[in-house]
Amino acid sequence: MKKILVITTSHQALTDTDSTTGLWIGEFTDPYYVFIDAGCEVTLASPLGGKPPIDPMSLLTEHITGSNKRFQEDTFAQRALDHTLTLDAVSAADFDAVFFPGGHGPLFDLANDATCGRLILDFLQSGKPVAAVCHGPAALIKAAELDPTVLQGKRVTGFSNAEERLAMRYKHIPYTLQDRLVALGADYTKGLVPFISHTEQDGLLITGQNPLSAGPTAKALLSHLGVTHA
Repeated sequence: MKKILVITTSHQALTDTDSTTGLWIGEFTDPYYVFIDAGCEVTLASPLGGKPPIDPMSLLTEHITGSNKRFQEDTFAQRALDHTLTLDAVSAADFDAVFFPGGHGPLFDLANDATCGRLILDFLQSGKPVAAVCHGPAALIKAAELDPTVLQGKRVTGFSNAEERLAMRYKHIPYTLQDRLVALGADYTKGLVPFISHTEQDGLLITGQNPLSAGPTAKALLSHLGVTHA
């Protein structure tokens, strides 16, 4: 049985607005059930531990996925998300891979979290894959600041500048993920049009561009681990 660590944001506030962000719920539930249905053991963690904030936009009807509905009836998964571990309570040695879902929150906390950055380096240095989707790749920023080779010349994706403009939140975030990844030396790629599924894999780094990429990114991670999935 493969053991996968899923790390979510703990951050809720956006800049210069009363609107809030947090975890984009479908980017958690889609991969979560991909992993569970493949027989994996999933452990949840976040910078502050406990229940992460959920981005209210992700709960709107047009963003509800089948996995969202499944989660609403899954008390075990709900309890797990309500009681995430803190990052200092987990170790790369205990897991086969790590996955970072998005929501704008990671731009604020995971991108600046040294414990998170060191965890990522531990996974990579142990030959274990690191996967992230949408704004989840912001977690790679601190790791790349600690070790520039993490992103230098690596083919990665994440929420694009065009998608930020269309999402109408680009004025309320400290930077765009695409620009920051490029500044750190990444070979950033994106889909032909915004909001279509797009994933990249470069060695141990597996990344997805946007919410529709969450499930495919999780499946790419399982394929890398040699796990059969639906």
